[in-house]
Amino acid sequence: MSDGLSYAAAGVDLDAAERTKEGLKALVASTRDRFTLSELGQFGGLYQVPDDIDQPVLVSSADGVGTKLKVAFAVGRHDTVGQCLVNHCVNDILVQGARPLFFLDYLATGEMDEAMVNDVVRGVAIACRENACALLGGETAQMPDFYAADEYDLAGFIVGAVARAAILDGSRIVRGDTLVALASNGLHTNGYTLARKIVFEVMGLSVEDELPGVGRAVGEELLAVHRSYLPALRGPLASGLVHGLAHITGGGIPGNLPRVLPEGLGAHIERDSWEVPPVFQTLQDGGDVARGEMDRVFNMGVGMIVAVSAADADAVLAAAAEEGVDGWVLGEVVEGDGVVYR
Repeated sequence: MSDGLSYAAAGVDLDAAERTKEGLKALVASTRDRFTLSELGQFGGLYQVPDDIDQPVLVSSADGVGTKLKVAFAVGRHDTVGQCLVNHCVNDILVQGARPLFFLDYLATGEMDEAMVNDVVRGVAIACRENACALLGGETAQMPDFYAADEYDLAGFIVGAVARAAILDGSRIVRGDTLVALASNGLHTNGYTLARKIVFEVMGLSVEDELPGVGRAVGEELLAVHRSYLPALRGPLASGLVHGLAHITGGGIPGNLPRVLPEGLGAHIERDSWEVPPVFQTLQDGGDVARGEMDRVFNMGVGMIVAVSAADADAVLAAAAEEGVDGWVLGEVVEGDGVVYR
């Protein structure tokens, strides 16, 4: 007599899910700090609000990795996207002056590939440790009717804290402030739909081919980890030097810098203040993309912009250099509206 249908027959392997969860416990535990009050496996994660922040305000954000995942699928490497996810979220709350407290991840896949899930979460854990952020928990869902067997989607949720008096809301930015650029580490996590179309369809390259003008393989370049700017900005933020921050993600400089500028203020950007990294020039040439469209889609080598008094620009640049992050004076805050390239 038949035992009837099972969840495994329908495409969901509960045994594999349980083995995966057990395998992740050590990774999650490696990110614990003194405020972490729960362990993996509980229904909710517990985290004590730190006692070393005056009038702490919680800051939260959620994001994904986008179609950069398609490159990870093609290459067969899955640890870097987890790092990208955490660092992107860390940068988003850093813009408001917050330090990260804890992180949650959501991974939805077609089938439970235990090695792949471990690689993704290992990347998440690596970045959490590097950013002093507890990986408090997450969710791994098997959805065979939504995703192909070898594909997945990845999202993350971060909570940080900042002292109420130290919140960055743009109100300290004034006309004449210097705009300091901190270099990106490639495309980060934005513009991949266009980049993939150019590289794989128009240029006809594979992930193993060398990307012209760049000097390394397509897959290696496109999987470069989204940089975290917390180490470079921890000192300037603690010293009160920073007037405002803009994380340059989708929308580029024109779409993100105005978000932090007070009403009545705009920005002048000096195009000749930096050399655009080769990967962006290759994409522009390969797809015959207009420069204005490039500026609107990609970060063009600028991952974070710091608004600071002119007298403090050198201190911000020095702090970034100590953490191995290149920086330069990008432009200035002016009366007006929006971003003007000069």
